[in-house]
Amino acid sequence: MHGETTLLIAPDHPAFAGHFPGAPILPGVLLLDAAIHAVLQALRADTAASGQDMPLVNQISQVSSVKFLSPVGPGELLRIAYASTASGSMRFDISSGSRKVATGTLVLQPGP
Repeated sequence: MHGETTLLIAPDHPAFAGHFPGAPILPGVLLLDAAIHAVLQALRADTAASGQDMPLVNQISQVSSVKFLSPVGPGELLRIAYASTASGSMRFDISSGSRKVATGTLVLQPGP
């Protein structure tokens, strides 16, 4: 499975107020949260489209790796791309234009 989505970081996002005054950048935890939400939403949509009653994936069980490569400022449009790996994890890349800002791997926990 693979896909992508976009996310616009509003210039007035509350995270910018204290991170950092005079030189605002988006905290890495918000980038990670956006990637997790994108992956889970896609997996749940895939499960619904397949007609299955029970979700294939219940949640993310581990962030096995994440790297924050470049700061994200107010008003940036981000592209979150994700793809499953041979081991069943999900790899993600977050970019702003041609600049990669974060990358990582999420370990999935099978549903009940």
